[in-house]
Order: sequence, then structure tokens, then C-alpha cells
Amino acid sequence: MLHGQRVVVVMPAFRAEKTLEVCVRAIPRDVVDAVLLVDDASDDATIAVAERLGLPTFRHSINAGYGANQKTCYREALRAGADIVVMVHPDYQYEPRLITALASLVAAGVYDVAIGSRMLGRTALAGGMPRYKYHANRALTAFQNLMTGARLSEYHTGFRAFSRRALETLPLGANSSDFVFDNQVLVQALAFGMRIGEVSCPTHYFEDASQISFRRSIVYGFGVMRTSLAYRLWRWGLVSPRIFSTESEFKLVDPTLATTAHA
Repeated sequence: MLHGQRVVVVMPAFRAEKTLEVCVRAIPRDVVDAVLLVDDASDDATIAVAERLGLPTFRHSINAGYGANQKTCYREALRAGADIVVMVHPDYQYEPRLITALASLVAAGVYDVAIGSRMLGRTALAGGMPRYKYHANRALTAFQNLMTGARLSEYHTGFRAFSRRALETLPLGANSSDFVFDNQVLVQALAFGMRIGEVSCPTHYFEDASQISFRRSIVYGFGVMRTSLAYRLWRWGLVSPRIFSTESEFKLVDPTLATTAHA
């Protein structure tokens, strides 16, 4: 716990058998109350490794996508009584030992959302981030800051912490089930007036770390630009995208996606 608040770590997993254990071992259990894993119908031994490590595990019956995986992660974390939810990729691309720092920004009541930024501290390239991804990250971030009026160092990190209120307020159910989900969440947080803090986080790119292909990266980039333009048009009152809706139907509710719990 941090400041009397229950901290739950969620891990959206897909084919994570080779890296899951080292990632879980690095989680600071002195502040983390529970770790949950959601497996997106992996065809490897991810579930077996998670069970051996004693993780409460949920499995999608079909491969539904990275965004859909996160939706299940957050639903299950809220059901588990989380006050603060930290999302960590089980491929060890981000540093789990920084969970305490990330969660503290939220636990202190200073921020509603906190992100581990690979751009702060200039560690991205040193950690092996491909140069095309680095430059695309910087260009897309500059474009998004222009569209949103924010000053974030990056919008594309997969290492995040959320207050319970943030997860219950944001219309996450309206978001994509694909990789652009991450980006939509941060833009939603800005749209709903939430405070976003940042912590410098090194990144580790290696053979077993998950990476999306160049083609999927291009699709993601266009999705980011659409999300940013939708935000600007929404601010001008010209459109009403459902990702900025206040309707309860888009809040996190009972999942329609079948999941199987493993003890």
C-alpha cells in the first residue's frame, strides 16, 4: 500500500513465457498489494508460468487485441479493490522497479495518471529503441502536444499508473481494441481535465521483448493522428467522438469478452 491506498499491478500478456518471471521478480512487493495477469489467448506457456508464479490469471478465449486486453486488466483490478492501478508489460521492456515512483505520484493525490517516459533522460536510444521508432515517437508527440495544448514528453509509453477515479471516469469502453488504445487513454485524460505526471523510465529492447511490426507501427501512427485531430475538432465543438463521451455505456462494465479465471 501507499498512503493507505491499495496498489494493484496489471500485466496485459501475449506470448510472454520467456520474460514473465524476470519481470514479476522485479516488482516491488513492499508497496504492491496484488499482481494480476490477463493473457490474450497466447499459444505458448504464458499461463503455465503465471500459475507457477502464483499470479491470479485471466485468459481471453480468443485473441482480442492489446486494447481489449487492457480493458479486462482494468476491470479485474477494480473488482479486486484497487485504489491505484499500475500497468506493466510482462516483456520487461519497462523497469518494474519504478512502480513505486510511478504509483507515488498518484497516491500523493498530485496526479490522476502517471506515465513512465522513455523520452525523459534521453535513455531510449541507449536502451536499444530503433531509430525510426524514436524519431516517429518524437514527431507524433510534438504533433499531439500541438493539437492538445499539453506538454507531455511522450504519449506512447506502455508503463502507466491510474487512480481508481480515473479508470471509473474515462470512457475506456469506447476505445480501440488495438494498440492505439494507449494513445486514446492519454488524450481522454486530457479531455476530462485529469492531471498527468511523468517519471523518467529506461527502456530495454531485446530479442524477446514484444515489438509491433513496421506495418503495424504505420497503422498506429495514423490512429494517433486521427485521435489528435478528433480531440481538436471536439474542442472546437465540430464533432462528438464517442471516445470523449460521458455516457455510462462506455465506462468499464462487465466484460462482454469471455475470460477464464485461473487460481
